[in-house]
Amino acid sequence: MERQGGIWRIWSPRILRTQAFRIVLIYLFVFAVSATILVGFTYWNTVRALNTQTDQTIRAETAGLIEQYQRFGFRALDDAIIGRSMRGGQGLYLLADGMGRPVAGNLAEWPRGVVRDGAFIEFDYQRYVQGELVSRRARGQSFLLVGDNFRLLVARDVYEHQLTRKLFTTALPWSVGLMLLFGLIGGAYLSRNFLRRLDTINRTSADIIAGKLTRRVPVGEAGDEFDALAENLNRMLDRIERLMKGMREVVDSVAHDLRTPLNRLRNRLEELQHHTDPDAPFAADIDGAIAETDRLIATFNALLLIAEADAGVARGSMNQIDLAAVVDDVAELYAPLAEEKDIALTVAPSGVTMIEGNRTLIGQALANLIDNAIKYTSAGGHIAVSLGETPAGIVLSVADNGPGIPPADRERVLQRFVRLEKSRNSPGTGLGLSLVDAVARMHEAKLKLDDNAPGLKASIVFPRPPPHKEKRSE
Repeated sequence: MERQGGIWRIWSPRILRTQAFRIVLIYLFVFAVSATILVGFTYWNTVRALNTQTDQTIRAETAGLIEQYQRFGFRALDDAIIGRSMRGGQGLYLLADGMGRPVAGNLAEWPRGVVRDGAFIEFDYQRYVQGELVSRRARGQSFLLVGDNFRLLVARDVYEHQLTRKLFTTALPWSVGLMLLFGLIGGAYLSRNFLRRLDTINRTSADIIAGKLTRRVPVGEAGDEFDALAENLNRMLDRIERLMKGMREVVDSVAHDLRTPLNRLRNRLEELQHHTDPDAPFAADIDGAIAETDRLIATFNALLLIAEADAGVARGSMNQIDLAAVVDDVAELYAPLAEEKDIALTVAPSGVTMIEGNRTLIGQALANLIDNAIKYTSAGGHIAVSLGETPAGIVLSVADNGPGIPPADRERVLQRFVRLEKSRNSPGTGLGLSLVDAVARMHEAKLKLDDNAPGLKASIVFPRPPPHKEKRSE
């Protein structure tokens, strides 16, 4: 439950999207329909039983009066109706002439609409109750007395039956309404508990994604499905942490066992080059060996950087950095190379843009994008580096007017060692964009490759920092 304004409440818009609330709604709907059908059947059966009982009483009284009339004549029937009318109770009687005028009975007039002989009908009538004239409901049966042109109406007051039916019809909507209300409250409460448990798991997962691999999901004492899930997740996280630790050890071992020999090999080749006559037959072979060693070291370093970025090794060194300063530094570094190839490298002005990140890795990613743009842009071309804020986040873009990348290949070029056919003859390892993508993922950003018409526009979209961490110059 949430506390707001001193009132505990269990409702929030998120509850409507929970699976628990949807299940409760389904069961609530099924239960409400079932209860409505059950109460409706009970109501129909009760009304039918009451009408049947009333009809049997009316039939018995009618049969007695008809028999009296047939045996002893009209005068005996008149006396019998007067006698029964004086008893009071629920019985209603009326003997009327052919014009509908009352002759005997306890009804003041012939009810309107009662013209069918032999059929059971319901009608309204008026009677005095505790000295007050009130309108009541009755159910009865009328007959034509053949020969005397008189009509006989025998009925019973069904006011109590009407109260019973009214009780059903009033209680049913209220019962269903209260059932739905309490069901919704119960569903919201259950969903709120589910959300609370899931939010705990989601917060722990977010911390782990952010690099806090020691975080674990709290396990309660209820021993329910969520606790079982938390225990399984914790075991999985323990296993992942051991694997990550093993991978870091492997990376450290590779870095120690291979990087040092490669650097020693290059140093010896350079030393041999210094002591070799440039005109010697094998001097070119030495130069080629040094170039191959440089490419091998570059590939090795790129793979290590990608592995570290994917593993989140560098998350511990993330702090507040100014992206604009990183852009200026990297662009200044590559300006001479662009000028040498007769390519215009421009940087759009921007204010201070602060994010939380690893300056070295972001600088390396931007350097890869600019290096690729210079590599594939012809002389006389143009490369534009820009940094700005959009509703999607902070966007760092490098746009060129080179050959670009076909839309069908833009996902594939992010894989390691993937090179398109048109770049087979150019130097490179096929790891540049893979590294950029790994750095973006480590910063919870996204690398987007779009058409620059012509050329390629590569953008890293960083999530917008929280307000208390965001700083912008005027």
